[in-house]
Amino acid sequence: MAFTNEQIERYSRHIILKEVGAKGQKKLLNSSVLIIGAGGLGAPAAMYLAAAGVGTIGIADADEVDLSNLQRQIIHATKDVGKAKVQSAKETMEAMNPDIKVNTYRTFVSADNILDLIKDYDFIIDGTDNFPAKFLINDACVMAKKPFSHAGIIRFQGQLMTYVPGEGPCYRCIFRDPPPKDAVPTCKQAGVIGAMGGVIGSLQAMEAVKYLLGVGDLLTGYLLTYDALKMEFRKVKLPDKVKNCAVCGENPTITELIDYEQAECDGIL
Repeated sequence: MAFTNEQIERYSRHIILKEVGAKGQKKLLNSSVLIIGAGGLGAPAAMYLAAAGVGTIGIADADEVDLSNLQRQIIHATKDVGKAKVQSAKETMEAMNPDIKVNTYRTFVSADNILDLIKDYDFIIDGTDNFPAKFLINDACVMAKKPFSHAGIIRFQGQLMTYVPGEGPCYRCIFRDPPPKDAVPTCKQAGVIGAMGGVIGSLQAMEAVKYLLGVGDLLTGYLLTYDALKMEFRKVKLPDKVKNCAVCGENPTITELIDYEQAECDGIL
């Protein structure tokens, strides 16, 4: 594959990096990422992956753009209120970079469809806002041997971790089960500062890019937390993979995917 003159100019700041170069940029153009959730986390992640030239990007989300989304979901504009989020996201991404292909899935991700959704993608980004979805994504990615980035935001705080099959604990190793319903306030109840999505969602995009390029150290086996009020990042070493983990352990007890009861915008554990 030869670059066009326009591509050489578009990706010039990547190509001059020794960690990327022309070979790495071609890797990105031949790679694929699925983003589940076109909201506060998925919006910046999608925009940076599109700008980076990740060749195929999938967006899964069942919702429509609401005025209250625009404080943090920067992929959407006021004119998009009432439009399907996946369509709004696709239009923004393709306007930014015509090199890429954007696949849209206007659907709730569930135990019935998630394995089909993730099967053709190299990396998965969890941009969801509720615990049932996060556990479902984790379990599906473990079963399908797919790497993924988890993240969550609430108020002025955020966190993220990366799972790579065979290289560290999964989300369920750390957080065994979803919390009881109503045990954790939702973003709607507790609020979230808009720029938190930009900080944490951009870090998810960076994890995806590093994985696709095969460079740098991923957040495999670590939880990165961010307190915006204190302007503090903490990188916490996680316990090793749990041998009796219900989904990735030596004798898994979860062998079929589970749809837990949904609660809107749970935030983070």
